[in-house]
Amino acid sequence: MTHATKVRTGTLDDIATDGHVFSIIAMDQRNTLRRMFTAVGRDAGDEDLRAAKADVARVLTPAASGLLSDPTYGVPAITEAKALAPDCGLLVAAEPSERRSYQGEPRTHRDPGLDARWVLDQGGDALKFFVQLRADRPVPARGEPDRVAGTLSVCQEIIDDCRAAGVPVVIENLVYALPGEDLAGQGREDAIIEAARALNDLDIDLLKLEYPGSPEGCRRLAAILDRPWAVLSAGVPFDQFTDIIRIAADDGGASGCGAKW
Repeated sequence: MTHATKVRTGTLDDIATDGHVFSIIAMDQRNTLRRMFTAVGRDAGDEDLRAAKADVARVLTPAASGLLSDPTYGVPAITEAKALAPDCGLLVAAEPSERRSYQGEPRTHRDPGLDARWVLDQGGDALKFFVQLRADRPVPARGEPDRVAGTLSVCQEIIDDCRAAGVPVVIENLVYALPGEDLAGQGREDAIIEAARALNDLDIDLLKLEYPGSPEGCRRLAAILDRPWAVLSAGVPFDQFTDIIRIAADDGGASGCGAKW
């Protein structure tokens, strides 16, 4: 006699407020957090990182709908300390800590072991995967890998895996400058828009996108997206980010934010 495996039926409600707004604390930094300690003259060890992440969770998650953390330092420390507020969902960062590149450009890959079931084993409510997609980049030369198709293929693998396990998928994208390119102004806006357009064609539950730089850019996003998105803080000072959230919501239809702390 065989028994079917019960599929979890998680939804974005697990990481959103009752009003369907995303207020997500991004605390998945690893080496970046270590460098932040170094910048203030402190040599941080692994225990310092774990303690910092647990402290942030304890203080801030009562006011948040979701906390994004890493499986190396954050999730174990937060779980052990019981620091996550009862009404706050947990997103687990599932991208490999090792970044790959090809001729100066990021090249997306995934670790099959960091899958949806692994996220559930961590106590997570959603899987977050970070990519760097330039959907507007030139067609690859003969013999070069297709970086755009490769990134989208990895995203599709993650989506298929998460659908089978009943885990929501959150994809975060940051655009990047091509070799020799000064990515700013209209060019940066166009890069953000085209990446969002390509990702929107996939069955992603929530997109985390950069602010395109203007209300008009947000309106362009709203015109092409038919799935919820949250605006990234991307290191913007707090006083500027509050304006960005308002513009992204009013002009771009954003459903919330993901802010790094």
